[in-house]
Amino acid sequence: MFKLSGKTLILALALVPLMAAHAQSKDPIVVGSILDETGGLNIYGKAMAESTRLAIEDINSSGGVLGRQLKLVSYDAQSNNANYSQYANQLALRDKAVVIMGGITSASREAIRPVADRNKTLYFYNEQYEGGVCDKNVFSTGIVPSQQLAPLVDYAVKHYGKHLYVLAADYNYGHISADWVKTYATKAGAQVVGTDFIPLDVAEFGSIITKLQDSKPDVVVSLLVGGNHIAFYRQFASAGLNGKMTIVSPTFGLGNEQTVLDAKEAKGIVAIYPYFQEVKTPENTAFMALWSKKYGANHGYITDSAVAVWNGWHLWAKAVQKAGTTDRAKVIEALESGISIESPSGTVTMDGPSHHVIQNTYFAQANDSHGFTIVGDQKAVPPAFEKEKCDLIRNPGLHTQFLPGQ
Repeated sequence: MFKLSGKTLILALALVPLMAAHAQSKDPIVVGSILDETGGLNIYGKAMAESTRLAIEDINSSGGVLGRQLKLVSYDAQSNNANYSQYANQLALRDKAVVIMGGITSASREAIRPVADRNKTLYFYNEQYEGGVCDKNVFSTGIVPSQQLAPLVDYAVKHYGKHLYVLAADYNYGHISADWVKTYATKAGAQVVGTDFIPLDVAEFGSIITKLQDSKPDVVVSLLVGGNHIAFYRQFASAGLNGKMTIVSPTFGLGNEQTVLDAKEAKGIVAIYPYFQEVKTPENTAFMALWSKKYGANHGYITDSAVAVWNGWHLWAKAVQKAGTTDRAKVIEALESGISIESPSGTVTMDGPSHHVIQNTYFAQANDSHGFTIVGDQKAVPPAFEKEKCDLIRNPGLHTQFLPGQ
């Protein structure tokens, strides 16, 4: 047995934590995802989960982050909001994830957000929503009303007429978005002649069809969400209304409704997103090739929601790389510096003060090939309302959701 002098022993003991830290520094970085891969919301969640897995593989194949691979721990919330808070707790406390990305509906976001805040775990919400969330711990990559509903209402009024009828999902996204439609319609010199809120489990729209036949709006603004609501578009076309009024929507296509419906039922519906599969950029060509390689040439239509997820993971990875650590405060600081990535949809830049993104948007019409035809675009559109209301660099203690009229 070897004998160590006092100095040698002290040196050896001092090296133990350094050696352990070095070994630990090469361990995978645990990251978490919660999405609805089954249940009624899986029409959105399936593509988002596929994009999550592809993004993690893409980052890892490029060397990972800080020389470490990412280890994804994912949970299927099964379209049940109660599962979101449970899984968020598990990711933060048991799995030790350094970031959580997840949630589809605004209700699921609001189930995750307080858990992530309480456990000081960074949270990304990668889906379009009604806007206004101002929280130091939360970053949003989805499109918001000032980027989507404001130009969509203007487009509808200019091209189709000034009388709008709003159909909205009966939860916070639908209610707040309907208020935004009224706000933007007033600014455009238009009028909302009717509004109905539809529960997510409703698939019979006979009474709504009758209201539309009686009120004869120029435009139907569809804020419908979920698999059951695909029935509306089918019943609308069956009643012959698609030749009498135009549907515009900030949600149509997110669940690949245009591929489920007969082409004649979907054709002409106008949507607006940062991403359509038909976007012509070198980054999108490469992205689609990567997607096809993983999921096969006959994969489903790639949605804007999927690309918002892709953007979230790559913005976070770039921020960690810039920060030189996964420490939450330093990663937030890096994100707030205004980092950008080249996304399949074009350049996406994090607006530091608001924690929302500046991004391109595209107008498109559903066509007779179960896809979309792009009919217009806007470059580098800022999250105007969030920029006006939310400056988390100057006021890091803000913790609210600003609403229309505030």
